[in-house]
This record gives sequence, structure tokens and C-alpha cells, in this order.
Amino acid sequence: MKKNLLVAQSGGPTAVINASLSGVIWKAMQEEKIDKIYGAQHGIAGVFSEEFVELKACAKKQMEEHFPKKEEESILLSPFGDFLLVKGSTRQEAAYFSRLAQTPAAALGSCRLKLKNPQEDPREFQELLSVFKAWNIGYFLYIGGNDSMDTAWKLSAYCKEQGEDIVVVGVPKTIDNDLEGIDHCPGFGSSAKYIAASLLELERECLVYDTKYVMIVEMMGRNAGWLTAAAALSAEKGSIPYLIYLEEQSFSKEQFQKDVEKALQQSDQVMVAVSEGIKDSNGKFLYTYGREEGNKDAFGHSIAGGAGGVLEQMILEKMSVKTRSIEFNLLQRCAGHLLSKTDVEESFLLGAQAVELAVLGENGKMSSLRRKLSGENSFEKSSGQKDSENSNTGKSPKAGIGYAVEYSAVPLSEVANQEKKIPLSWIGKDGHSLEEEALAYLRPLILGEYSCDFVDGLPQYISFFEKSGK
Repeated sequence: MKKNLLVAQSGGPTAVINASLSGVIWKAMQEEKIDKIYGAQHGIAGVFSEEFVELKACAKKQMEEHFPKKEEESILLSPFGDFLLVKGSTRQEAAYFSRLAQTPAAALGSCRLKLKNPQEDPREFQELLSVFKAWNIGYFLYIGGNDSMDTAWKLSAYCKEQGEDIVVVGVPKTIDNDLEGIDHCPGFGSSAKYIAASLLELERECLVYDTKYVMIVEMMGRNAGWLTAAAALSAEKGSIPYLIYLEEQSFSKEQFQKDVEKALQQSDQVMVAVSEGIKDSNGKFLYTYGREEGNKDAFGHSIAGGAGGVLEQMILEKMSVKTRSIEFNLLQRCAGHLLSKTDVEESFLLGAQAVELAVLGENGKMSSLRRKLSGENSFEKSSGQKDSENSNTGKSPKAGIGYAVEYSAVPLSEVANQEKKIPLSWIGKDGHSLEEEALAYLRPLILGEYSCDFVDGLPQYISFFEKSGK
């Protein structure tokens, strides 16, 4: 008997989380073993409340609304639409799944809900199984980051322990790029592209003034400095000194002030990039200087922000120079107008592969990829990360000379509650730059330009905020 597939999105939204969702729906519609395709609104919370959208029917309806079949021959495809056309989609399908893939944030909605340990209190998991049975769910795909993979892992293990024929597969997502078991995370490449491009634009802002000027820009990344590391791509192309401070290395106020003074001797304009979660040698978050640590999310993580402002005050107390601090904040994670081609295509294919894994019965796995080394660097090479299992589905389109990836699967148990940080060997000896290894890792991830669709001069998006019955 055919089973239904349920997919949900969780955690912080990204510019390409819907590319993975698009890949899931696109592939699931082709699978004979799958009957209905449901989407849970607002992550696992929507599973508990049974707020489901019948995605196959909804997609077909929206497809006709956005791209009428009678006008198919005149539909203008985006570059990603052309990519899907080559994959066997009709022109109408290519246009629709392309628009969904390049819609930022989470089209199904998201949540941050921490489930209890089923060994201590199985009631939540019993309730989830009851919902799955009521809706004939045989496959559950969860798109998310570290905490979401923890949820998927617990649920997959519980289904197995209960002898239930339900396959749970994780689909990676996080701009923080800190998931283990994968070379780089969907969402990171587009955020890195936004950061690097925006810093170069801010550099132009600095250069228009004939005065000494220090611009401080704070990036997201609670415990890992991957996003801030993207500033090294700007420094490589820029024309003023860049000082880059990552949370992987302790911060010294005195050394920072010396770094700024030295940089100002070389140039009247200086760019400072800092991770929001940077700490001093005592392990204290800089953003807590002068105030309490603040609120925490559902998983107990500190809600960071404000390190840039602290650095601004450190400069002003030591030297008389125009200084401005800004936070990229939410803008860096959902910039649909400036997407990495590499990121969109890989995210889509990771979603499609997750469906393949589910149909094959690969319970407790996460759809993954690893870099095929040929002149470019990989995280695996520098960190000693283990080879992934089940390498299978070939290579993504090239994103630069020598760059290609192999799609694979890794056990969720190796991903859940783990955190991947930048190797210390990638940080320059001066403490405020990155080595060539880091740049070689980063460069291919931002290549190629994709963008959300524009209609009448403004972005056009797709979402699934509607309900349906069983």
C-alpha cells in the first residue's frame, strides 16, 4: 500500500530552505510509492496540531495560478528554471518549482520546539506516532539545523524501537554552517555571498569621505564564526584593511585597539568584521559587557547581538576617529535577491535526495554532500571528518574550476548535538585574518548569481499557509 509523505521546516529561515522543500515536492511527485504529500505548518509544532497542507494539490493549483498552462510557451524561465527543464520538468513545472526554490524564508512556516527525551517522557513521541498513523504517514522529512536534526534523530530512533514502519530523514539547513556530517550547509553560501557583497558596498561608503573612518559590522553565528569568515572574501577583493574576529578565538580588548591603530596607519578607512558570539579570554560574551546575558531560545541558546557596539565603544575610548557599527542581523539570512547559484542547486538536490533515501527505507539518515577534491579545499580534508556513507547520486553543476560535490547520507546520530567550527589552523597568526585554506573552502560556495522572481518591480514569492482536511 502506498504511504504518504510529510515534510516540515524548522529553526531559523534561510534564503534557500525552500529550495530544499522544492526539491522534496518535485521528487516526491515522481515517486510511485508516495501517495499524498503533506506539509506541516510551523515545523514539528504543526505536526502536533495537525495543521497540514496537501502539497501536491496545492502545488498544482498554484502552478496554474502563477503560470497558466495555456500560456506555457510564453513563460520566461529563470536560470534555475532552465536547470529544472534539463532535469525533465515541463516548462510550467520548471517555472513554478524555480519560483518556490528562490522564495526566501520558510514557505511552510517554522518553529523552535524542543522535544523531551523519549526515554524519560515518551508522551510527545506517542502523540506524534498517533498523528502519523491517522494520516498514513510512512515518510517524515525534517528540514532544519542542529536542533532539528536532534529532533529527527530522536523520532527516527523511537519509531524503530516501537517497530513502526515510518522512515525519518533529515534535510540539512543552517546559515551558521555548523552542522557535522556535511562539507557545507544549505543556506550558508547565499548568506556568505550577501555578507561579502554587502561589505564591499559598505567599503565604497567608507571611501567617499576624506577622513579616518572605522566601520564595524556584526554577523550572526552564535558559536561558530563561518558567516564572519565570509568577510575574508571581501578583504581579498577590497582596497582597505579588514580586521576579522571569529568566536573560535578569544578576543583581547588591548590587542584589538592595537590592531585598529596599526590599520589606521596604513589606511584612513578600516573595516572590522565581528561574530556576534565572540568571547573574551574569560569566556564572557562581548555583547554582555555592561548588561546581562539576556533571553534564551527554546533550546537554551543565548540570543546574541550587540558585540559590534561594544567594539565601537572600545575604539572611541582610545582614539578620536569616526566609527560606526551596524548589524546585518536578519537581512543576512533571507536575501532572496542575491542568491548563490551553487547554494540553490545543491539545496534543491539535497531535498530531492532525501526523498530517495526515504523511499529506500534509510531511516535515521541525513541527506548530505561532500566535496570532491580537485584543486579546491574541503572541511573534511582539514578537520579529519569521516567519509560519508551511501555516496550515490553524482555531481552538482560545477561552481568553479575543480569544484564538484558527491551526494551522500550520514547517520543522524553523528549530526545531532554536534557543532562544526572553523579549524584554528585556518585563522591567521595575527588573529584577525584567514589563511588560504579558508578562502579556498569559501570561494566556490558563493559562485553564480540567482535571484527570486520579480513581478512589477518587486519580488514574487510562494507560500503554503493554508489548511486542508485528511
